[in-house]
Amino acid sequence: MAQVEIIMPKMGESVMEATLTKWLFDEGGSVLIDQPLVEIATDKVDSEVPTPYSGILVKKLFNEGDVVKIGQPFAIIETDASASTSAPIASSSTSASISPVLTITNTTAESAVSQPTRVVSAPIVSQDNRFYSPLVRNIAQQENISQAELDTILGTGLEGRVTKNDILSYVSNRSKSVSEKVATPTISSPPPSHTPTETPVIAISSISISGNDQIIEMDRMRKLIAQNMVMSKQTSAHVTSFVEADVTNLVRWRAKVKHEFEKKYGEKLTFTPIIFEAIIQAIKEFPSINASVDGDRIIIKGRINLGMATALPSGNLIVPVIKNAETMNLFGLTRAVNDLASRARQNKLKPDEIQDGTYTVSNVGTFGNVMGTPIINQPQVAVLATGAIRKRPAVIETQEGDVIAIRHMMFLSHSYVHRVVDGALGGMFVKRVGDLLEAFDINRAI
Repeated sequence: MAQVEIIMPKMGESVMEATLTKWLFDEGGSVLIDQPLVEIATDKVDSEVPTPYSGILVKKLFNEGDVVKIGQPFAIIETDASASTSAPIASSSTSASISPVLTITNTTAESAVSQPTRVVSAPIVSQDNRFYSPLVRNIAQQENISQAELDTILGTGLEGRVTKNDILSYVSNRSKSVSEKVATPTISSPPPSHTPTETPVIAISSISISGNDQIIEMDRMRKLIAQNMVMSKQTSAHVTSFVEADVTNLVRWRAKVKHEFEKKYGEKLTFTPIIFEAIIQAIKEFPSINASVDGDRIIIKGRINLGMATALPSGNLIVPVIKNAETMNLFGLTRAVNDLASRARQNKLKPDEIQDGTYTVSNVGTFGNVMGTPIINQPQVAVLATGAIRKRPAVIETQEGDVIAIRHMMFLSHSYVHRVVDGALGGMFVKRVGDLLEAFDINRAI
């Protein structure tokens, strides 16, 4: 038998650490290969970490609630695996405070005595017991950010923790914030971390609670959603343009082919991937809408990574991302939509699957809403809401003249960052999406 250290796996470029929220096995328990060992929470998503070995969980190196860095061992499993199948060694990005990883050791008494001990750095906290990861602490030291200044940064991580993106965003806006602070020394409110200008502090009166009121504590995801939505509104001025589209041909085509499509491909055909096709085509024609803002720079993305806002059974919201959506046909989009939506509702998304989106779509029509004003998913510059498809009388042009007919109509609501997207671009883009949907070929083959 040998002992193997289980390493916290890499979960995307911007994810540097994870909070261990729940152990799924007790010490001494038998685990099978690829079986979930722990549940974790990152600044992006909740997930599970499977074990790469079958064996016995002999040691938990962290408790529930502890923060584990990527590449850091968090458990030891006793297994029959040979030395040639040793666990991955921690990358060079692992903190230097961790001694070299002992991936497999013999379980004899002699080797047990000679095993090197691991020294794990203690959590770095402020005087107010606020946690700071080693990465955030290092960035603060490099940028000469004092402890007092660090404590003022608004955090979007678990329980308000400051993430790598939070402190980098703060640093990019720091010069202006500092100059304003020097010019007006009487201002005592802390500088915001996500806004380029000072935001006044609004005093909120205490809320009276009666005996019939129900008090519900926000869960971690709800807090994160709230922080991100407020940050988005503070970061950029939102403008929304609306277009009404006649999608009768699209509706009739789907009704005609949906059973044949499912029989041929094994996937249910919804309106979502069909609408995504039109959005992707419009993005190709208006690439400036597929962008991000970095300070004073506009970054036009070379790939279309389409985010799809998904409601969870808990009532919370998550946005899985279809990577390289421009390379997919209708079947590929349908499979990606169905897979991501299903796993999102089962809490089985990987952290990397909700990152790096370049444009987001929110289907408010799912809840019977005809239109909405969606909030932009920063640092993207636009988001599109698709409303409910409803039958309505509409005027259509024929060779015999205008007539009133029953048509399937849908509103498209396009919110965009007015810092870099003006009304002309924002309006033309959503109009193009509507035109593509209206021109859908009812005789299209599957």
